[in-house]
Amino acid sequence: MKGMGRRIRIVFSSPLWALLAAVALFLPQPARAEGTSAGGDALLRKVGAKYAAARTLSARFRQEIPLQNLGIVRKASGKLYFGRPLMMRWDYQAPETQLFLADGEHFYFRPAGSAEVIRRKVDEKSLGGKIPLLLLFGKGDIAEMFRVEETVTRKGGAETVLRLLPRGDGAPEIRRIDLVVGNRDGLIMEIHLFDRLGGENHLYLTDIEIDPPLPPDIFRFRKPPGVPVVDG
Repeated sequence: MKGMGRRIRIVFSSPLWALLAAVALFLPQPARAEGTSAGGDALLRKVGAKYAAARTLSARFRQEIPLQNLGIVRKASGKLYFGRPLMMRWDYQAPETQLFLADGEHFYFRPAGSAEVIRRKVDEKSLGGKIPLLLLFGKGDIAEMFRVEETVTRKGGAETVLRLLPRGDGAPEIRRIDLVVGNRDGLIMEIHLFDRLGGENHLYLTDIEIDPPLPPDIFRFRKPPGVPVVDG
């Protein structure tokens, strides 16, 4: 598989979900509640229904991963694809070529400096609550796993920030998720994850397409020649 030999070096306390959704500072000032929880819950259900009806998704993404202990921010960008159920492909194009792939049954990635490709079973229960887009493309209901704590409108009312808190213990590693949603089209344009260890991971999406035609083999894993695949 081309692009598997060079890695973006990222350090996370919980590597699997954090490798897939990341980064950049959210609002320049502290968020202020502007909407009712009922309105926020209704918007979250609308978003969930929109994505539940979709079969595929593609978008360009930008990542910025602040490593607070080092005082630096890791940045990356590329193209992502989602398919139902539980299929995804992240083509990193900058600063280095890299690929993460889930084919519906297994997740494949190659750690930095490793001569092996790691394969892990896709676990919808453990992954879905941590990555809202993956949850939306699985079988779960995001409104059942998260509740809306507050809402903030911005850009003249064009967008709403939904501040989500986990319900119960469905997402034990997450402290909060902020989703930025377009009020007109219901598309998720930003995902901001805050874990319980103080880490922040933010993802920005552009050129979002719902149900684009995708090549039938786009989620198929191709083993790099001479590189072993190990379960980990």
